Amino acid sequence: MDDYVKQALEIVKAQASIRAMTEEEMMSMVTNLAASLRGVVVNDPVTMVDSHLESTGDPKKAIKERSVTCMECGKNFKVLTKKHLATHDLTPEEYREKWGYKKGTALIAKALSKARKKKMQEMQLWKKKGVKRG
Repeated sequence: MDDYVKQALEIVKAQASIRAMTEEEMMSMVTNLAASLRGVVVNDPVTMVDSHLESTGDPKKAIKERSVTCMECGKNFKVLTKKHLATHDLTPEEYREKWGYKKGTALIAKALSKARKKKMQEMQLWKKKGVKRG
């Protein structure tokens, strides 16, 4: 076992002590970390980025027109809910931070977001409606 794998195992061990992880998550994380550590030592940032993107995909491409891909499990949704993220022991804020999203980024498909915005504009809830009092 090379030093990179040993270092990766120590990091994953520390992560697993903080939150529950499946065997598959641990193996994937060890593999990715070992490859990333090799890239750091070789000083080849392209290798590091490519090895990470192969396994998880690009977070910038996860929010699509009709779906949102969970970067933790790879499943597609219209909305990444608190309930789903809780299955990964993450809050929406932790998820955004982990995957590099800005603080206010909506974890919702673009089309659904546009439809909701349009509906809210039609309803104009911010305007007071004429209330008759008698």
